[in-house]
Amino acid sequence: MLIRVGYDITFDLAAPTPFTFLLYVLPSKAGDLRGPDEITVEPAVPVTDFIDAFGNRCARLVAPAGLLRVKNETFVEDNGLPCPTRLDAIQHAVEDLPNECLQFLLPSRYCEVDRLSDVAWTLFGETESGWPRVQAICDWVFQNIEFGYKYASPTKTAYDVYHERKGVCRDFTHLAVTFCRAMNIPARYATGYLGDIGVPYESAMDFSACFQAYLGGEWHIFDPRHNVPRIGWILMATGRDAADCAITTSFGPHILQSFLVIADEVTAPEVVARVTQSQAELSR
Repeated sequence: MLIRVGYDITFDLAAPTPFTFLLYVLPSKAGDLRGPDEITVEPAVPVTDFIDAFGNRCARLVAPAGLLRVKNETFVEDNGLPCPTRLDAIQHAVEDLPNECLQFLLPSRYCEVDRLSDVAWTLFGETESGWPRVQAICDWVFQNIEFGYKYASPTKTAYDVYHERKGVCRDFTHLAVTFCRAMNIPARYATGYLGDIGVPYESAMDFSACFQAYLGGEWHIFDPRHNVPRIGWILMATGRDAADCAITTSFGPHILQSFLVIADEVTAPEVVARVTQSQAELSR
């Protein structure tokens, strides 16, 4: 399956403003790209790439005052299958975890493990460990938190979500991540593209949050917002929580003038053929 992904975002700036962006596909998934994954900015200013502490490919620039347009379109090859379910994936003892997993057991900006630990053990202490426990956490969050864009807040934490019982996809994710960490399961926040492939059209495209849990020696995707395995998750960034995975960060005031995200399956034969041919030529 070929998926077209991209974005077209415009900011209005009153003064020159530094930006950082997490708008590339994860470097670990670069092999699935079937086109260049490059940021185009208008007006043209120098863009510098770097890899952050979590392995995400990032960009930085300084935009002049006025309108800044940031856009990209590329293609990603996907197997067309829902995220796999591994019911036998075990939960590791903390002492057996790789060193790099340990930070994903700790509290972070939006995931107050210490404040929700007792709640988590009350809710999930009797559940079967491993994959069934993470799924029980996703089930609880999905069933008990009301989704709505009107509930979005940049300062809302997992503790807030637990008490308010309302939020958007990042809030569902923060709460599930916090519960997993409280149960000694490494969990990291993830963000990326998720189109409406294989499901009814829901709404205009947006970047979407999910999380990864470390079970059976691997990181596995879980999505408490939708709570069903979905087709075509294309991740762009992972980290401790949304503070590490902000798609755009401006170091100064700005007005978001327009915002468009693309995540569509490509079905036109001529487009598939063109992309396939271009990729073959690049591989020579």
